Formats: sequence, structure tokens, C-alpha cells
Amino acid sequence: MNEQRIQWEDLRVVLAIAEAGSLSGAGRRLELSHATVFRRLGDIERRLGVTLFERSRSGYAPTAAGEDLAATAARIETEVLGAERRVVGRDLRLSGSIRVTTTDTLLMGLLSPIFADFRRAHPDIVLEVAVSNQLFNLSKRDADVAVRPSTSPPEMLVGRRIGTIAQAVYGHADCHGEKGQVALDHADWVGPDTHLGYAALDAWMADNDVGGRCRYRVDTMLGMFAAVRDGMGLAVLPCYLADADHALARLTDPIPELATDLWLLTHPDLRHVARIRALLDFVTEAVRARDG
Repeated sequence: MNEQRIQWEDLRVVLAIAEAGSLSGAGRRLELSHATVFRRLGDIERRLGVTLFERSRSGYAPTAAGEDLAATAARIETEVLGAERRVVGRDLRLSGSIRVTTTDTLLMGLLSPIFADFRRAHPDIVLEVAVSNQLFNLSKRDADVAVRPSTSPPEMLVGRRIGTIAQAVYGHADCHGEKGQVALDHADWVGPDTHLGYAALDAWMADNDVGGRCRYRVDTMLGMFAAVRDGMGLAVLPCYLADADHALARLTDPIPELATDLWLLTHPDLRHVARIRALLDFVTEAVRARDG
């Protein structure tokens, strides 16, 4: 009878496969190899004497038993993660680790020196930075803190608006000189591709009749920044990033419709953790001092 008991690790495997729809996807979530996930699933099914997933070329689809176990696993995971957050929330020490997620552009153009200053001020706190243009799931502890541009941050998170990201048109300084000395209508442009998902910039380029002159598209803002530095055309870039580079010239005033709020976010259960609060306060003060 003991051999048939379902353990938490079994449920994690079943939930990961059900959510990912494949063994490889589940392996990435669990940080396990494809072969290990395959072996564990086979072991679970043998112990329970039931088939949990239907295999096909399109992936792994849960059977009724698999759906039941995956739903149970999801409920347990929510309880476990909630307990973890509540326990961590009682930690009042200025030590331990903080996992921060932000974009590559914000890290390079704004946050890296701030994080360096924070580490010097709090040497017992370890910072782990996850760079992604997608907002991590803070409820699942993918990250503790998010620094993100957003017009509407998720309602389940708490945080503060710490500034406004201004954007303007930039070109290579050797080609365009000071603001106003270039005819924007006749220049080649650099823009975001569909994977960057920057609908507001796409709309602005279309409204200003420059989308048709976009000869280079890239899926990161840093890629657009590099293209302008290399003389490939004009682009709308964040002022905090482009103003600091002497190879670039700002050619317009900041564009009001592309201004975006910068948010510092965390889960409600973590906002009173001493090290989290220390980071939130430090980043807020540093960003506002820079803008001021």
C-alpha cells in the first residue's frame, strides 16, 4: 500500500506535464532532463496502475485521472507557495537573497549601477537578476520583485510608481547632429518586430508615416539601440538609455503618447520582509534622485 502513495514530487511532475503539454517543456520547468521526466512519469503510472497521459505527436494530453491529479497538484502548489511567502514575510533580517526581474534595457541603462550601490550598502543580501521582457509570476515565486514599465500593473501585486520613462527619436550623432537638423520623413528607420510586442510604438510609427521606411526590425529594445549606434537609421528609444551615449543624438522632444510609468512591484506577502523593503526603498530613492 505504501508503494501507491502519491508524493508531492509526483504531483509536481504531473502538473508540469499537464501545463506544458510535453516532457521537454515539463523538464524545463522542473529543471530536469527529458529522460528523467519520462522515467518519473512511468514510475508514477506503474505505482498507481493507471494511465495519466495520452501520448501523441502533438504532445501529452491528460486522461481523466491525469486531470484529477493535476488539479489537485495545482491546489496544493498554491497552498505551499502561499505558506512559503508568509514564512518569508516574517524574515526581518537584512540578509538572504532577492530575485529581481526586469528588462534588458532597464538593467543596462538604469538599474545596474543602482544594484551595485545597493550591494555595497547591504553586503549580506544576494541579488539574483532575471532578465526577461515578460512579467514573471510573482505569486509562484518566479521572482520576488519586478521593475517594469507598465500602464496597468497586475492587480494581485503591490508596489509603487517610481518614475516615468520618456522616449524620443534618436539617430547617430555623426549623421544627424543636433535636434532639428534632420528631415525625419526621408530617413531610414529601425523598429520593433512582432515578437517585441510594442503595439504603442507600432501605432506611433504608422500615425507618423514612418513605418513604411522601417528597413530594420529587431525583437529587443537593446537591439534597436545598437542598430542606431551602427548608423542603420532612426528609432524611438528610452531617454534614460540613449541620452547617456555620446554616439547618439536626440532629434525630437520626448513623445507624450509613448511615455510609460515605471513600476516597482512585489507580492503582498513579501512587502514587509526587511530585505525586500530595503531594496524597494533604495531603488525608489535612486531612480527619483536621477530623474530629479
